[in-house]
Amino acid sequence: MNLKDCHNVEDFRKLAKKKLPSPIFHYIDGGSDDEVTLKRNTDSFNKCDLIPNVLTGASNVDLSTTVLGQKIDFPLFLAATAMHRLYHHHGERATARAAEKMGTMFGISTMATTSIEEIGNLTNGPKLFQLYIHKDKGLTDNLIERSRKAGFNSMCLTVDAAVAGNRERDRRTGFTTPPRLTFASLLSFALHPNWTFNHFFSGKFMLANIIHMTEKGTSIDKSVIDYINEQFDPAMNWKDAEYCVKKWNGPFAIKGVMSVEDVKKAIDIGCTAVMISNHGGRQLDGSRAPFDQLAEIVDAVGDKIEVILDGGVRRGTHVLKALALGAKACSLGKAYLFALGAAGQQGVEALLQKMKAEINRDMILMGCKSVKDLNRSKVVFRKN
Repeated sequence: MNLKDCHNVEDFRKLAKKKLPSPIFHYIDGGSDDEVTLKRNTDSFNKCDLIPNVLTGASNVDLSTTVLGQKIDFPLFLAATAMHRLYHHHGERATARAAEKMGTMFGISTMATTSIEEIGNLTNGPKLFQLYIHKDKGLTDNLIERSRKAGFNSMCLTVDAAVAGNRERDRRTGFTTPPRLTFASLLSFALHPNWTFNHFFSGKFMLANIIHMTEKGTSIDKSVIDYINEQFDPAMNWKDAEYCVKKWNGPFAIKGVMSVEDVKKAIDIGCTAVMISNHGGRQLDGSRAPFDQLAEIVDAVGDKIEVILDGGVRRGTHVLKALALGAKACSLGKAYLFALGAAGQQGVEALLQKMKAEINRDMILMGCKSVKDLNRSKVVFRKN
């Protein structure tokens, strides 16, 4: 199987499984506990059917939208995810270039393996920095200021990872950061010599955005789970979030809210957007799927704040359903990491091309000339 054989997200997943050592692949693929929420995130879209209109003359479709103050060519962008060098030796540089080439937004994580400054110099495309509140407030302030100076256009604060989820797959496969040859992982690394060579001979693995601020950035001998539990502040509250919103003073999203009550609080502290998300099913297992919460949240506050759906998107029709319910855009996480692991920048570009083509084709089949044409009349939920 090669890149030319990849026609959808599941194909990219299969190719990533072929190309990556088992601990690395399963770190992308897995969720928390019994992985019920992980599966539910995508399955939830199947409860909803699309209702097309015909003979509308919808041949030239305008897919563009504006989200977090940034115009993107189609309503799907790359959410911030951690440590891209785990999946390909070009890391975040590959994903940033792919997003810019495809005219969409790229999110970089606090836990990135490429620095804020390097990404700022690399791409002029729409950029989002994803912030975690650390116990050391000076580190939080430093990340905000560096993002501003590097030309980032917007920021999101992830709030659903005060402690790390229980990711049992990682313990079974021997996953560590940085990757180390352990008894559990030795055979898998040996069976993937290209990945192993490129990873271990392409420079030191590091959390580039915090390397000068904490010892944990320079010598991560523990897992990312240990880092989260030691460095992220579980005592963070809405006052901390409001502080970050005001300090940034620009387009700002809270990522990881799932209730109407919390979205209302996000509005009260000055957020311009919320990302409805359960961290890709990697935190609280048994929680609701973002798509299942979307309509309730949009109905309550959708006229006051941008709502972005994050989680479970695998098809163009998933994006259409989310937009019909009132989402401003959707974001990808696991899906583009599969593509990155499968074929680097080329893989991410190919995935985005296919997703954009799906969205465009599905819009024509729906009889919609613009994403603004998508509304509640275009969808119905099954009663069973």
